[in-house]
Amino acid sequence: MKIISLIEKAFKSLMPSPFSIALVLTAITFTLAWAFTDSKVSGLDRGGEILGFWSDGLWAQGLLAFAVQMMLMLVLGHALALTKPVDQFIGYVTQFCTNTANSAALVTLLTVLVSLFNWGLGLIFGAILARKVGEHAAKKGIKLNYALIGAAGYSGLMVWHGGISGTAPLKAAENDSITEMMKGVVDPSQLGEYPSSISMDQTIFSPMNLTVMLMLVVLLPAFMYWLGKRSKKESPLPSIQVKTDVIEEKAEGAERLDASRIFSLAFGLIIFIYAAYLFYKGITGRQGLGVINPNFINMLLLGLCLSIHSNVRAFLKAIDAAIVGASGILIQFPLYFGIIGIMTSSGLANEFSSFFVAISNETTYPILTFFSSGIVNIFVPSGGGQWTVQGPIILQAAHDLGLSYSKSVMALSYGDQITNMLQPFWALPLLGITGLKAKSILPYTIALMGIGIVIFVTALILF
Repeated sequence: MKIISLIEKAFKSLMPSPFSIALVLTAITFTLAWAFTDSKVSGLDRGGEILGFWSDGLWAQGLLAFAVQMMLMLVLGHALALTKPVDQFIGYVTQFCTNTANSAALVTLLTVLVSLFNWGLGLIFGAILARKVGEHAAKKGIKLNYALIGAAGYSGLMVWHGGISGTAPLKAAENDSITEMMKGVVDPSQLGEYPSSISMDQTIFSPMNLTVMLMLVVLLPAFMYWLGKRSKKESPLPSIQVKTDVIEEKAEGAERLDASRIFSLAFGLIIFIYAAYLFYKGITGRQGLGVINPNFINMLLLGLCLSIHSNVRAFLKAIDAAIVGASGILIQFPLYFGIIGIMTSSGLANEFSSFFVAISNETTYPILTFFSSGIVNIFVPSGGGQWTVQGPIILQAAHDLGLSYSKSVMALSYGDQITNMLQPFWALPLLGITGLKAKSILPYTIALMGIGIVIFVTALILF
């Protein structure tokens, strides 16, 4: 705990806001791109070219749509937590949270399990559960290290890419996905030497990954329990949120529609039933569990919110309470999109990956792929974006070294998720919901990252 205390003091003294971190990372990425990538122009024109890459990423429509998806996921998930049924369910769970150690272990366990099913659900579930544990402690007068509980609610982002919503394994499993990815990367005569796809039983459901996931489910909650037992620190607890299912004003005229239980329930059920239909159609078709994407989650959340809230008025009141937490995503996600633009368009991501591949051999290749993926994730915090940029490089290297393609995919996946504990990008929804600051939770997420590195590297060596 002395090490954790030292890290915590260092973060409090030296770490700026997440927005400033994004600005610093932008400057670092710009400098690295100028220094280590090639271009047909030089001087001020080179600087203008890199700024152009940044601008293209900043306003990329697909990425901006993704930011809106994340904002909706946060706001709708938060609004759902303000309903009586969900509040009662989480209330049942929080009755076991009698101290920091128990709370940290339980929040970590549930968050990890949900995140192994789907990363988006895990992200919002962990944040809401951490918030409710804090509110429960405030109500009961329990002394709690709320920052540690917040870190526990973020733990799912360290396991998601090895779960059934992992982007790289899912993309690799699509028909002819590997062949399409390698076109233009290798000589056409070599395409036949690559698999057309890599099935999920070789990646997500491989003995190595199942062992890793089991170790994470067992060891991460145990580690957080151990940290909680040794934590004497108390953190300010969140204020108890007011329930939104009580109509405060009498509805008159057209406002009766806003106050109608039948109206909101009918629309909510229609949306929910349609989401269930899409899920059934997806899992019985070619999509499989890939049907559970951000759009599907948001549709499901919208249907549930309208169904469970007493009426439209209560739903909108919950949205008003929840939307404040989305401000970080609105202003900070575009900055990271700009970083992604520089990394991909300048070739800097390729330079990172190629360097690690060049110094690899049959023994060190999976480990160096893991660490290179972790570094790239700091600048490109997107599993899909990272697979697009780094996937062809690691597959070509696996081919040239005669190594397992599936193990290479999982090494990339493990590296991509591990530095989420260091990169506050994905913590923004959690920070918005819990009211915590990044520098409060990072000492504990870095400790989680250390445990994760040991687990992942050990598995990559032994299997």
